[in-house]
Amino acid sequence: MAQNPPVGGRTRRRPQARARCALSLLTAGVLAAAGVVALAGTAQAAGALGDAAAAKGRYFGAAVAANHLGEAAYASTLDAQFGSVTPENEMKWDAVESSRNSFSFSAADRIVSHAQSKGMKVRGHTLVWHSQLPGWVSPLAATDLRSAMNNHITQVMTHYKGKIHSWDVVNEAFQDGGSGARRSSPFQDKLGNGFIEEAFRTARTVDAGAKLCYNDYNTDGQNAKSNAVYEMVKDFKQRGVPIDCVGFQSHFNSNSPVPSDFQANLQRFADLGVDVQITELDIEGSGSAQAANYTKVVNACLAVTRCTGITVWGVTDKYSWRSGGTPLLFDGDYNKKPAYDAVLAALGGSGGGGDDGGEGGDGACTATYTRTSTWNGGYNGQVTVKAGGSGITGWAVPVTVASPQKVSAVWNGTPTTTGDVMTVRHSWNGTLAAGASTTFGFTVQTNGGTSAPVVGACTAS
Repeated sequence: MAQNPPVGGRTRRRPQARARCALSLLTAGVLAAAGVVALAGTAQAAGALGDAAAAKGRYFGAAVAANHLGEAAYASTLDAQFGSVTPENEMKWDAVESSRNSFSFSAADRIVSHAQSKGMKVRGHTLVWHSQLPGWVSPLAATDLRSAMNNHITQVMTHYKGKIHSWDVVNEAFQDGGSGARRSSPFQDKLGNGFIEEAFRTARTVDAGAKLCYNDYNTDGQNAKSNAVYEMVKDFKQRGVPIDCVGFQSHFNSNSPVPSDFQANLQRFADLGVDVQITELDIEGSGSAQAANYTKVVNACLAVTRCTGITVWGVTDKYSWRSGGTPLLFDGDYNKKPAYDAVLAALGGSGGGGDDGGEGGDGACTATYTRTSTWNGGYNGQVTVKAGGSGITGWAVPVTVASPQKVSAVWNGTPTTTGDVMTVRHSWNGTLAAGASTTFGFTVQTNGGTSAPVVGACTAS
């Protein structure tokens, strides 16, 4: 990977310059406005991203660098917020086997040990990749290269057997552009198309319990590259090649925005019988626009049953490989950004951004959504607003309904609408004692739409 291309994410060796300032926090009601797709059901408050995702049956993780674990703010943010880790570089070929058949796992072991001590899952990244190869690999002749590849897979997976949830067995094997062709690499050029299948078959013999994934970038929407990966996965499933999951890196910016068919693309892969994972998510930008894009990605995953989890590529902007684009959920001082609140709200947790989440506190409230009835062409939804540890005198909750759906009625609340976002404020029922609750409801005409509404975080007064 180039050090900082406009699209994609591959090398990530060295952090760029520190983000120069913290972004201002917006209210959780504004943050939730961007969501357009979500699962129906009850959303209970959760104090951290990992907990909120787990309540939805998914993981939410971060890429981690071993050399930052000694920084108190880095480690405490990681531990408080995330339920899964992916080593950024520590499991790549040049890090663990810089000399042939001489393995060093100390840096990667540090990450795995830390994760295990905190009850986190671990994704293995990555076994076979054209980049970050030690110099001794590329000159090998075909027979020797095949032996080295299979030995590398075997030794690394054996060392971590039983500790890795999912492995990126092969990474970025397809070209960019419209050809859908395989990328030139020592493995492709000398072993041919069969090297990917061979890598997966070898991996399965080593650890039958780990999920085996193919991982790539610029495959987030339907295009020539993602079509080529799709056909490979389809072929593998038909012939019994052991592939369990496909990773979508999901590096987005203004030149490569979240594609409109992101959810549909995830779904078509899931329909092949594999899990899908968002493996390296970062979205350049700031404020409500960045928050809106994060919400789109989270909601897409929630809408696809076999989307098992999301990993953001880093903890803090200051150590991001794209730090100049401030693409992560925490700024350089570990302050929660609007994107953090948006993600937590989309996952059904409590927003806010001033602390580590959870109920309680002066003026706090939570919003819980339930679909109460459904008929051909519409449904009724109900939101329960509950005060936290102190009484409140008013509340507001944003509800986002995806076009072409329309809200036709609201009761027990006063709505104001901007675009697809309806913010419902109290009417007669604004004053709630500590722990007390009230409800408001609404009717939606679906007009052929199938998405559930996104109910954002409650804002109290």
